[in-house]
Amino acid sequence: MTSAAQHDASTPAAPKPHMLGPWLIDASAWVVGLGAAIVARFDLDMRAAPLSATAVAVLAAVIMHTVIGHQQFLYRGRYGFGTFEEVRAVFTTVLAVVLVLFAVDLAMVDRPVPLSSALVGGPVALVFMFGARYLRRLQHERRLRPDAAQATPVLLFGAGSAGQGLVRSMLRDRDSAYVPVGFLDDNPAKRRLRIDGVPVLGNRGDIAAAIGHTGARTLIFAAANVDASVIREIRRTTLEAGASFKVVPPVGELLDRTVRAADVRDVKVSDLLGRHQIDTDLDAIAGYLKGKRVLVTGAGGSIGSELCRQLDRFGPAELMMLDRDESALHAVQLSLRGKGLLDTDETILADLRDAEGVKAIFAERRPQVVFHAAALKHLPLLETHPGEAVKSNVWGTQTVLEAAAAVGVERFVNISTDKAANPTSVLGYSKRITERLTAYAAMITEGTFLSVRFGNVLGSRGSVLKAFAAQIDAGGPITVTDPEVTRYFMTVQEAVQLVIQAAAIGRDGEALVLEMGEPVRIAQVAQQMAEQADQPVKIVYTGLRHGEKLAEDLFGDGEEDSRPLHPMISHVAVPPVRPYEARGLSAYGDRVRVVKEMVELSESKPARGTVGRQAGKPTSGLRARA
Repeated sequence: MTSAAQHDASTPAAPKPHMLGPWLIDASAWVVGLGAAIVARFDLDMRAAPLSATAVAVLAAVIMHTVIGHQQFLYRGRYGFGTFEEVRAVFTTVLAVVLVLFAVDLAMVDRPVPLSSALVGGPVALVFMFGARYLRRLQHERRLRPDAAQATPVLLFGAGSAGQGLVRSMLRDRDSAYVPVGFLDDNPAKRRLRIDGVPVLGNRGDIAAAIGHTGARTLIFAAANVDASVIREIRRTTLEAGASFKVVPPVGELLDRTVRAADVRDVKVSDLLGRHQIDTDLDAIAGYLKGKRVLVTGAGGSIGSELCRQLDRFGPAELMMLDRDESALHAVQLSLRGKGLLDTDETILADLRDAEGVKAIFAERRPQVVFHAAALKHLPLLETHPGEAVKSNVWGTQTVLEAAAAVGVERFVNISTDKAANPTSVLGYSKRITERLTAYAAMITEGTFLSVRFGNVLGSRGSVLKAFAAQIDAGGPITVTDPEVTRYFMTVQEAVQLVIQAAAIGRDGEALVLEMGEPVRIAQVAQQMAEQADQPVKIVYTGLRHGEKLAEDLFGDGEEDSRPLHPMISHVAVPPVRPYEARGLSAYGDRVRVVKEMVELSESKPARGTVGRQAGKPTSGLRARA
């Protein structure tokens, strides 16, 4: 250490110019505190009070406070004025001064000042110091408050952590577009709560009255992880009361970041359809992901990219993102790292149809956890080109299963779909076969191999919402197959969160079915989007396409809804199918023949000897054999 540094650490220098004010406040506090304590001890008789000794005691207190405060970095610019960190440093400094003054006074035979002086004067001085800082902080925060004449007065529904953080963000931003005038919350315990001066005015039944009383022009929905039905109800009540309705993103979208005023946005149809309360066991998730080499196939897709974003939170030793679309890889790396140079090992350009290439990648990179999200999923296209479903969905999955088994993957998660339950489409048949192939791998390979099945993902590529949005942008009409058709919906963030949770609790060979809430009529979705359009848009019904169902199933015939480990995750058994049967499918022949073979394989009974063999399974790897 240099001599200059030693001097700075041991010698109390004069307070920095911008810290002179706080030092003067603290010095004055000792004058007031000790002076008042001593004079009060002599019944306010100034002639009886030892004024000279008092002056010496005050001077000693100020000097000690300065020296100790210097060691605590109190006047060296480390703490913001009035922050909790500074308050802690002030308290520590005052306590030390009081103890020294008391010890010195106690040790003297002829005490110059009463023994109680430090014990009483110290707390008085501390109150004076805290009070000055509190007033200064209030003054500072008032200067930061948005201009009430310019900002929009808003009510916030939800006085929890998200709402409180949002209010503080607004009140500390001079340029904020919003100024909070009240909270609403259904929790009776928060009825008369005030947060940074903003009162809780009631519950959802008081929305109209609160809007009228406060003059609020907007209600911001700030309750975290609330079911979509609650959002729809509160939105309807708000609009009927004459105010606009906005929301903050669900927790999954924020990825652990604190909500800010800039996050407030207009409501999306996904908010009105797909928010679910999800109880995630973060400890269990971190246990199988932290420090592991994790690979995601189809990493550039809607599910795959969100998987990468959420998996990255759990500290994997390596996150490998595999896709055949270089633009998609660029986009996911850009969203994760803030740059998309594509010059690191984390992005892998490969096609699952290239079996030797995929196996070489696995052999070199040796992933420990695999999420297989790559698949062709557009139902009408696959009805026309079923051979492509065989080559990508079936054979591609088998290639990844064989590569994973060869390197001893610890956990393999096959992303499936609700269309695999009682399938009626090429997409459904192909995904049902992948579930059965995964179940076979679970039987004969070390590690845990399972499938996760869920419904429509809001906002994904090919999602009905994106199709409707494009039709609205083009001026309409919105095309709906049937007025009674229903589908299950979940946001991509919620679906991926449950996929990661399911992988933590899933057992070998199972298909885990995610809770999707109540099915939603597509016509209702179209109507809600049409209502938010800038111009009138018609809705036209075109009839169900080949392979489409009026309502999707989450469970196939004979499958039971059993939820032994998580209230939103069901476990169903999957009958295995041998890989050689899948390899024997036609992919280049007549379309009718291709589909017929897929139907037969998806519905076939498991071969004798392929059930109940998971205990003591061999480690030789998975091969396309009988």
